[in-house]
Amino acid sequence: MRILLALDKFKGSLSAREASDAVRRGLAAAGVEAEICACPIADGGEGFTEAIMTCVGGQWHEAPVHDARGRDRIARYGIIDRKGHTEAVMEMSAASGLAIVNDLPLDPAVATTRGTGELMLHALEQGVKRILIGIGGSATNDGGTGMASALGVRFLDSDEVTVEDLPAEIEKVRRIAKTHRLPVDVVVACDVTNPLLGEHGCTHVYGPQKGVKDLAFFEQRMTRLADMVRRDLGCDHQNEPGAGAAGGLGFGLMSFCGARLQSGFDLVAEVTGLREHIMEADLVITGEGKLDAQTLHGKGPLGVADMAREVGKRVIGVGGIIDDSPELRRRFDGLVQVKPPEVPIPEAIRRASELLEQAITKWASHYEFMAPV
Repeated sequence: MRILLALDKFKGSLSAREASDAVRRGLAAAGVEAEICACPIADGGEGFTEAIMTCVGGQWHEAPVHDARGRDRIARYGIIDRKGHTEAVMEMSAASGLAIVNDLPLDPAVATTRGTGELMLHALEQGVKRILIGIGGSATNDGGTGMASALGVRFLDSDEVTVEDLPAEIEKVRRIAKTHRLPVDVVVACDVTNPLLGEHGCTHVYGPQKGVKDLAFFEQRMTRLADMVRRDLGCDHQNEPGAGAAGGLGFGLMSFCGARLQSGFDLVAEVTGLREHIMEADLVITGEGKLDAQTLHGKGPLGVADMAREVGKRVIGVGGIIDDSPELRRRFDGLVQVKPPEVPIPEAIRRASELLEQAITKWASHYEFMAPV
């Protein structure tokens, strides 16, 4: 018998890989004899790189970058070989993430995606032919100008002098120098559909969590950037779904790098060959920290469940907390809740690995593994 573990992270407690390891231990403790394969899933946020590297393999690389507040740090990314070509796999949060700078007061006027561009540049220097980048978890609202500057895009003032201190001095920019498209394809894992501007744009929706207080001022800056890009670079991506992702980095990657945006889950599934792994399995176990109404609106575990059902495979959903709704039960062949009712949430987070292992052991001890679909 073959069991596929296609788990997402349990946010705040376990990475997808750690969750997979706990499920393996739980199955072993229950005496389950099976070939177990792990193919973690992810969206475009934290865990995107690890999910692909765990399933596909490859080499980890380290790049010297600057975080969103200009401090030196080392960011990791992976390089994989696929179809005879090398591809870089990375997350903007490794360089320009909010979690990295949460020890400092939020200052969106100076927070920059420069480190993300430095991470991309390091990968280009390794000779990769394609860059896959997840853009969740950003600390920035700079429209990708910092990233673009690190990759050689020139933002010029009225005297044709390069404005170096982006985004703090973006008001000084009067012209964006025409640039050549990057010599590689850039594919962006993006799971939001916000445009760049307006009430549903990056400033109004995500700006406050990054410290934006004067919404009108930051919206005006972003509007001016979009106008300059349309005038100087001849492209207009401001209304495309995902343009507002990561403080406008989605817009910047499309405008300055010729990138295309794709659902994070779909991209991970494509690169890891998830559908093929599901077809080879007899049972699929998927899950994340919480299975609820949001899961039913296209989150990773539901994508796994739908794939499994399409090819006639049984699929079990595992969640730290489960909203036991009829619709959720209809989409899975079984549900396993990790948190016991009597355990407070903070304690459950601390003991996540232990509790997950115990929940799987209890479930597996009573499950008929060879039952027909």
